[in-house]
Amino acid sequence: MSTLDPLKLAGAKPKGKRPFFFKDQDVERVLAVTMAIAQEVGVMRERLDTVERLLEEKGTVTRADIEAYTPAKPVAEERGAWTQEYLARILRVYQQEIEGLDKPNEASSEEIGHELAQKD
Repeated sequence: MSTLDPLKLAGAKPKGKRPFFFKDQDVERVLAVTMAIAQEVGVMRERLDTVERLLEEKGTVTRADIEAYTPAKPVAEERGAWTQEYLARILRVYQQEIEGLDKPNEASSEEIGHELAQKD
């Protein structure tokens, strides 16, 4: 049985050319880093939720308890809803851009803010 090296796996690069979706590859890289950090925050939140639930239930917690914890269906659903809301908040700017494509004649929040600033 071989041992997996997490650092080597994290640095593994898929075969072929990496696809870019933005004109500026630096923007793409910043987004990739941001999403990796967002993923880590999501994982930390789930672990904290586990710790809180175990403390409420048992009054104490060990690392083994955390690793062995399996959320009940309602807890898993609650976590899933939080994750969806969390990602929606992070990616809101992209969602608003997409929605703006459907309504090209509607003023953007940036345009409305600019108009309000000029009135002052």
